[in-house]
Amino acid sequence: MRIAIKGRNVTVSDDLKGRVDKKFAKVAHQVSDLAELEVELYERRNPSIKDSQVAEVTLHLKGVTLRACEESTDMAHSVNEASEDIARQVKRHRDKRRKRREARRAAA
Repeated sequence: MRIAIKGRNVTVSDDLKGRVDKKFAKVAHQVSDLAELEVELYERRNPSIKDSQVAEVTLHLKGVTLRACEESTDMAHSVNEASEDIARQVKRHRDKRRKRREARRAAA
């Protein structure tokens, strides 16, 4: 899986890159090597918004695109929440595909 990390209004440090790689390693084992993961990290500059650290994740798979957006006061926490959300979506997608395949085999 290829991972692209972008930062808007945020400098993406090596520590943050390492955290993203570590958190999405679980997802990387479950998807194809051709899958593309885009992680966009940014900070909302509005002082009235408490949860200003945002992590948006887009996973491009064959035939489907999965998205997650999480906000919190800490960027690391936003990345953690987004990785859990994407992992849940990937598991659900894999289960759907497996059920369809089994249903076709049973019908044949």
